Amino acid sequence: MIVPSGHKRRGKRGSYKPLSDINITPFVDVMLVLLIVFMVTAPLMTVGVPVDLPETKASSLSEQTDPLVLTLTAKGLVYIQDTPLKIGQLIAKLRAITNQNYNTTIYIRGDRAISYGHVMHLLGLVNGAGFTKVALLSNSVGDSR
Repeated sequence: MIVPSGHKRRGKRGSYKPLSDINITPFVDVMLVLLIVFMVTAPLMTVGVPVDLPETKASSLSEQTDPLVLTLTAKGLVYIQDTPLKIGQLIAKLRAITNQNYNTTIYIRGDRAISYGHVMHLLGLVNGAGFTKVALLSNSVGDSR
């Protein structure tokens, strides 16, 4: 404890000064816990239905709006975003979701194990309904999703 010059040291009660050092240990502890939580949960935050996409060396697209994603699983099930549906309901649902805006970009995700013909059948249905901006999604080489 530092006693200013010219002042005599009094008893314990009169000479107490607050400690002005900042204790950052609790702050560091909280930040490390948050870091661990985010590191564990980030890989679990995948979009849509989990499928094993094929890999390509194509560059990724940058789109400003939320994508409309159709997913074709290895079992042949079709999903719009996370909602399962029958193939016969697909076009009606797409038209309702897009408000019949045929310029809406629609992405198709097909599992690697599904035959190419199934993916092309889905692509043909969407394109035949009048949607002109249809793209196929794949993983970039080295992407583990």
